[in-house]
Amino acid sequence: MTITGDPLADWASSGVAALTGRPDGPPLVPPGRAASRARELSGRIFALTAGTAAPIRVDGAELLAERAAFTGHSRRGRTSAGGACRLLPTADGWAAVSCARPDDLVLLGALVGAELTGDPWAAVASWLSTHSGAELAERATLLGLTAAPVIPRTAAHPAPPPVPLAPRPVDGLLVVDFSALWAGPLCAHLLGLAGARVVKVETPTRPDGARRGNPGFYRLLHAEHESVVLDPDTPSGRRALAALVDAADIVIEASRPRALARFGLDAHAAVAAGTTWISITAAGRASDRVGFGDDVAAGAGLVAREPDGTPLFCGDAIADPLTGLIAAALAFTAPVDGTGILHDVAMTDVVAATLDDEPPEPATAARPNGAGWAVETADGRVPVAEPRRRQPAGDAPLMGEHTTEVLQGLGIPAP
Repeated sequence: MTITGDPLADWASSGVAALTGRPDGPPLVPPGRAASRARELSGRIFALTAGTAAPIRVDGAELLAERAAFTGHSRRGRTSAGGACRLLPTADGWAAVSCARPDDLVLLGALVGAELTGDPWAAVASWLSTHSGAELAERATLLGLTAAPVIPRTAAHPAPPPVPLAPRPVDGLLVVDFSALWAGPLCAHLLGLAGARVVKVETPTRPDGARRGNPGFYRLLHAEHESVVLDPDTPSGRRALAALVDAADIVIEASRPRALARFGLDAHAAVAAGTTWISITAAGRASDRVGFGDDVAAGAGLVAREPDGTPLFCGDAIADPLTGLIAAALAFTAPVDGTGILHDVAMTDVVAATLDDEPPEPATAARPNGAGWAVETADGRVPVAEPRRRQPAGDAPLMGEHTTEVLQGLGIPAP
C-alpha cells in the first residue's frame, strides 16, 4: 500500500502523540506512518461501503488512541499507557515485557527461575540485564509469555501486507467472532456497523479479557452483537462450535492453530467450503509466539527514541487497532469467484510495514502551544489532539445471553 498523508500531522491529530513520551515531558511524535496508514485504511473501508445502506465513516488515525479516551490513560514513558507492559534493558538492547493476564506472574517466575509474588519488575529487570534479546524471545515463545526484544527498524524485514480482493457488501452476512480484547473485536465492530450480523463466541473458562476492562469501551466494540457461550471440552459443545462455523460467512479468530484444533475447528476446511477466515496472531499462524498490542508494537520497532536511545511506548497498544483496521479492510472483500479465503494477519508484520528502513533517530517533540502542545510540520503547526471517543450504538450483550436463540435460529442442536 502507498501511504500518502503527512506523518507528523497525522500523528499529531490522531491522539497517539498525546500518549507518547514521558509523563513530565512533551508529547513525542512516533516514528513511521502508522497513523497515516490507519487513516488510509478507514478511507478504503468507506470506499468499500459507500454504495451500501450503512457506509462506514470513521477516522482510522483517531481509532488508534480511542481506548484511552474511555480509560483516561496518558503517556507514561517506559511503562505502557495501560500499565501492564514495561520497556526494560537487556544485555544487548531493550525488550518489552507484559504482565497483564492472571497467569503472567507465574510465567515471569518461570522465565527468571524464581517464585514471584507481588511486583515482579525488579526480578525481571535483573534477569534481562544478563540475557540477550534473542534468549528472551526463545524463552518467551516456549513459555507463552507476552514479551519481545525491541528490534531496530533496520533489522525488521516484514512480509508484504495481504492484498484485498474484490469489494463485497456484508449487510446480512453472519460473522462469527472468536477473538478477544481489541484487534479482532474492532474488525467485527466495523462489520457490524455495515450491517453484518455478529455473533461473539466465548468459552465458559475463557471469557474475553476485555470484559474486565473499561465497560464503555467494551460496549462500543460489542454494541448490538449477540453473545454465545459454548464449551469445547465437551463433544456436544465442539459439535455446536463446528456447526456455527459451518453457518458463518466470515470467521474472526485470534488463536494459534493448535488451540483451534483442540476446539475441533479447521480453518482450511472452512475456507474450502467458501468461508472468509480472518486469523489474527502476534507473528503469523506458523509461529508459536503470543503477544499483546504494546509488546508487539515495541518488538516490531514502533518506539519513540529519546536522544540517548532510550525507547518509550508509542500510544496505547497501537498494534491492536492498526491490525483491526487491516483485518476489516480485508473482510470487506472476497474472491470474485465466490470461493473462501484465509487471511493470515500477523500483528508484528502489520506494524513493521509502517516503519521506514533507516537507523532510529530521536523522536520529534511537540512544542508548547497556548495551554496545549503542537507539532511543527511543513504546512505549519498542528495541535496535538487528545484521544477522542465515539458513542456506542447500543448495549453490549451479557455473556452467553443469546446462546439458545442463536443456535435454535441456525438449526444447531443445543449442547
